[in-house]
Amino acid sequence: MQKYSNDLNYARSSVYSLQYHLILVTKYRRDVLIGDVKVELEELLRNMTEKFSGEIMEINIMPDHVHMLVDASPKHSISSMMKGYKGVSARMLFMHHPEIKKKLWGGHLWQPSYFACTVSERSEELIREYIRRQKKSKGKR
Repeated sequence: MQKYSNDLNYARSSVYSLQYHLILVTKYRRDVLIGDVKVELEELLRNMTEKFSGEIMEINIMPDHVHMLVDASPKHSISSMMKGYKGVSARMLFMHHPEIKKKLWGGHLWQPSYFACTVSERSEELIREYIRRQKKSKGKR
């Protein structure tokens, strides 16, 4: 079931509608998010978002960065979500795909910084379209 920003979420002590456009970038902008790594990363991110009581409404994984439109719960801060996304995904991907560590000189998978912005009802479709267009504008890798 797909949610849109005008749908409200109900929790025991709150009613909310919080959407964020999040971007994670690989260290050194290395093209490592391809093939099986890309597939596994999407599954990891979706599972983690569910554990954060949220839902990924739109996602596009490019070889060197990830765009997500996330419907989030106020129970978790963006910084704690991003820390979880980066930490768990790096650990799991390095364990299952050790070859990507070589492309990163044995270092970290993600840049230490990230992008996050709130999404209003008026801007949601623009951000969805932007995320979808990323694949077309950068070519399929």
